[in-house]
Amino acid sequence: MKLATIQAGGKSLAAIQVAQGYLPLPASNLSELLKEEAWFTTASRILENHGEDSLIPTDEVQLLNPVPAPSKVICCGLNYADHILEMGRELPQYPTLFAKFADTLTGPDSEIISTVSSDVDWEAELAVVIGAEISNASEEEATAAIAGYTVANDISMRDWQRRTLQWFQGKAFDGTTPLGPVLATAEEIDPEMGVEVICRINGEEVQRGNTSTFVYSAARLIAYISEFTTLRPGDIVLTGTPGGVGMGMNPPRFLCDGDELQTEIPGIGTLINRFRLRVDVPAATH
Repeated sequence: MKLATIQAGGKSLAAIQVAQGYLPLPASNLSELLKEEAWFTTASRILENHGEDSLIPTDEVQLLNPVPAPSKVICCGLNYADHILEMGRELPQYPTLFAKFADTLTGPDSEIISTVSSDVDWEAELAVVIGAEISNASEEEATAAIAGYTVANDISMRDWQRRTLQWFQGKAFDGTTPLGPVLATAEEIDPEMGVEVICRINGEEVQRGNTSTFVYSAARLIAYISEFTTLRPGDIVLTGTPGGVGMGMNPPRFLCDGDELQTEIPGIGTLINRFRLRVDVPAATH
């Protein structure tokens, strides 16, 4: 199944995406839905038994951030061998992790605005959404706890990131991490078999990686995180970005005002976000 949080008829709804439109679910968003232990059974029953009168046509729907209220957003900074090497690092013995706030998340077609940084970079990522509470989990238990997968872009303010050895302040700006457009449930996507993670700027491909080359698989990453913090339904884990980020180019390249950022994972969908630079300093050029 592909699940979404939509705006329709003036209200937010969790919904199932089908060919003709969207089927409402009994929750205002997927964060709320995933807290129900039987969420998958409920969605499956609605999908199997829906009538035409319950369908909301696609042209009456705005897609929102599918998981707007996670208790935790945890990110893996380096997880593709090619990206690790382009950043001049060695393969890690342990995952490099940092956290975001829910405030950093935004919608699949929202504008991304920078008012303090002109060194704004892209990082296309597969995001894992947790569907059951886990703590100190095995990889098998971690796999079973995955609700599904969605698309993210960990937009990074590199000048702020470089201010200290800690990455946090370059990664935590409000409204800079688009998510969506839908949540593909776990049976739809298998990252270990490999899915493509692609980023384009104004139609030019700048990133393409495959999750089969992860240093830490999604399940292994989640199991590791669960050793030190409990993960709960609706929590989000970003799994790292492939090579091709702007900071790794020679010379470095950053987003310019008006750029269209496309982040795609086949089988899930594409984020399309316009970047706006509102900084009173000379912007980086392409």
